[in-house]
Amino acid sequence: MTGIYDLVPAIALLPLVSFVVALFAGKYLPKKGALAGIAATGGSLVLSLLVALTVATSDGADAGYNETLYTFLEGSSSAPFSLELGVLVDPLSALMLVIVSLISFLVHVFSLGYMNDEGETGLPRYYAGLGLFSFSMLAFVFASNILMAFMFFELVGLCSYLLIGFWFREAGPPSAAKKAFLVTRFGDYFFLVGVVAIFATFGTGAFAGSESFPHLAEQALHGEHAVNTFLGLGEQAWFTVIGLLVLGGVMGKSAQFPLHTWLPDAMEGPTPVSALIHAATMVAAGVFLVARMYGFYALSPTALGVIAFVGGFTALFAATMGVVKQELKQVLAYSTISQYGYMMLALGGGGYVAAVFHLTTHAVFKALLFLGAGSVIIAMHHNENMWDMGGLKDRMPVTYWTFLAGSLALAGIFPFAGFWSKDEVLYETLIHGLGESPLLLGGYTMGLLAVAFTGFYTFRMVFLTFHGKPRTEVAEDPEPVRWNVKGPLVVLGVLATTLGAINMVPIKKLTGADIDYLHQFLDYGPEAFLTNVHHYGELLENPEFAGYGAADIGTTGLLVSAALSLGLALAGAGLAYRLYNVPEPVEHTDRLGRLKTLLMHNYYQDEFQVWLATGLTVPVAKAADTFDQSIIDGVVDGISTVSRFAGRGVRRIQTGVVRNYAALLTLGLVLLVAFFGVTGGWF
Repeated sequence: MTGIYDLVPAIALLPLVSFVVALFAGKYLPKKGALAGIAATGGSLVLSLLVALTVATSDGADAGYNETLYTFLEGSSSAPFSLELGVLVDPLSALMLVIVSLISFLVHVFSLGYMNDEGETGLPRYYAGLGLFSFSMLAFVFASNILMAFMFFELVGLCSYLLIGFWFREAGPPSAAKKAFLVTRFGDYFFLVGVVAIFATFGTGAFAGSESFPHLAEQALHGEHAVNTFLGLGEQAWFTVIGLLVLGGVMGKSAQFPLHTWLPDAMEGPTPVSALIHAATMVAAGVFLVARMYGFYALSPTALGVIAFVGGFTALFAATMGVVKQELKQVLAYSTISQYGYMMLALGGGGYVAAVFHLTTHAVFKALLFLGAGSVIIAMHHNENMWDMGGLKDRMPVTYWTFLAGSLALAGIFPFAGFWSKDEVLYETLIHGLGESPLLLGGYTMGLLAVAFTGFYTFRMVFLTFHGKPRTEVAEDPEPVRWNVKGPLVVLGVLATTLGAINMVPIKKLTGADIDYLHQFLDYGPEAFLTNVHHYGELLENPEFAGYGAADIGTTGLLVSAALSLGLALAGAGLAYRLYNVPEPVEHTDRLGRLKTLLMHNYYQDEFQVWLATGLTVPVAKAADTFDQSIIDGVVDGISTVSRFAGRGVRRIQTGVVRNYAALLTLGLVLLVAFFGVTGGWF
């Protein structure tokens, strides 16, 4: 190891140190562990920026790093695979390290105002949880193999459980924490089976290099490498099964339908935790994993089609529920589900760069919106109901203008960051859908419809919160917020406004200007890693694999696609403006009648899952228990009863008296002679 790459493990270890400090010494420290967390995540951010800069400015093999740190199990004849702890740094992981460390740092700073200044108890436990959460996600990002990724994937889930349930003395948070833990664990069962299947098939779980499982799968489909397959399936069919198994864990963590129900309830945790979960850690982990394994998924058109369709459906499905919610954080929660649906749509639709782009912009504007919501909640004495707000625009100008920037980015309004990334998602899905991939067109249509809903619920939220007349006494005189709340908002507000400049693909196509910086960066890693954009493009276009062809819709098609997306966003925002930007708004969604009831109850998804657990799973479990006890245990108990009875009979014969044994031998001989005499005609 040489240079800055020597320090990559420290990016994760620094928050781990803050976890230990806060847990064991936090109660003795001035800010109860906050300063240790700020220092640690600040250090991680500096190191992450240096790593990303090194990757961007180095040539050849120096533009990345793939090294084993520790080997748990060496490969042998009895165990034809090795279990290792390693570090993988390529453009994707370098970018994600910056995102996670930046958001973690800002969340720690914001927590000074949200948690410390509000006089919360249990702060050492809170900052310890944040430190462990940051460590887990950062280690997951630079994991070099699927097993290491799974380990930290699970640790991320544990941390979310602890932080969502931080206010455990109340009724809601513990229930929400358990729901998040159980729903995501259901998906993780499939992920675990997928991990086992990967090792059983390829003998390795490495992500990058010529000996990685994505490359071995590619070689197997070319007939250049032999792999194990199961269930009598061909190689590509078996690879599809593996990809879908891993996708189960992705759908749980990234809250994709039908495993999305935990995320709205997770709003029971502290708002800074919500920002961290939604923007850069737990929910981002699933999408990042698909991007990390993209060389494997690009081999299966079926898996890509499922990813795209699930993503498009989730984007629309969640957006429809966001239009009726009354609590600020609830609206943002459903927007998160919807936006991660866009990322899945892009990945399934052949838009790897578009997905990573939207992951980057979403991390910024969603963290901004949640922290802005936290600022409003502080001002409103922890009241989250938007109908109790109003008129906060002039009373909280910094919060309002930064929140507005995040809202414009979320809605996809030009020229804010979300416009560029969402437009690229839809564009990539469209051109590949027109290129003889009709399933993608279904995902594209649903994603396009979701744009209008997003514009509506986003600006309904803005107008109800900040515009009009104050509707309560608290809104008349809100609590002021300090610099530690406003500072992160300003930083994120600037990024939400300008970050789209990193990948202006439409401008490049129109003018020829070389300004697709993110695309260039993601294509810059070492060729030997086989994780660059060029390699993924070859796999997607290969008819033996995904077979994705890109239709040439020209400049006119590009402009029409962008105009259609922007027009729908503006239409949704305009409708919200007309209905809710009034001095005394009324709830127009009441006109939806039973449909609103359906949306307020989230299509009765929670009730359905409860029925699955109590109405189906429990009876099946009871029937299985009865069968086990009556049949299985009955057979075993019957055999043991016969054995005991026979044993007692035989035991009576074994007296230890020699004359008894002689008598038994004589009796046996007599009976034997009699038997042969009768059957042989001796008498």
